[in-house]
Amino acid sequence: MVGHIDPTKAAMTAFRELPSDRPIAMINLLRFRDRADYPADHAKADAGLTGAEAYSAYGKGAAAPFDRVGGEQLWLGRPEITLIGPAEEAWDLAFIARYPTAQAFADMLRDPEYQAAVIHRQAAVADSRLIRCEPALPAAGFGESAPA
Repeated sequence: MVGHIDPTKAAMTAFRELPSDRPIAMINLLRFRDRADYPADHAKADAGLTGAEAYSAYGKGAAAPFDRVGGEQLWLGRPEITLIGPAEEAWDLAFIARYPTAQAFADMLRDPEYQAAVIHRQAAVADSRLIRCEPALPAAGFGESAPA
């Protein structure tokens, strides 16, 4: 099975076509490799790290750029079972990150410190989903929203 690790050019083009001046929330679903898969010439290539350990290195390296753009983690959890959806899409980690604007997210992606950390994410992740959402306020009914 081929995993989804990095955004495609088409997805990034579609991202840039959406409004960039309003808050966004990003749903992250992650499945880690059993063993991190670094390029052969990377310093960690022979370290024997698990995917979870490599993702921890990514988190540490990405923390400052995430903070600089005003990002905040709203929720984090470890999925236990998929009740609706393909069983093979079991995830090791799920979280929601909020950014003050879509432009802030794009700025983080261009940050050199963030770019240096991404190698750890690429080594760590077997499959992932990253879903941009427009935040809304819950309304009186379950699953209904009110204007934000």
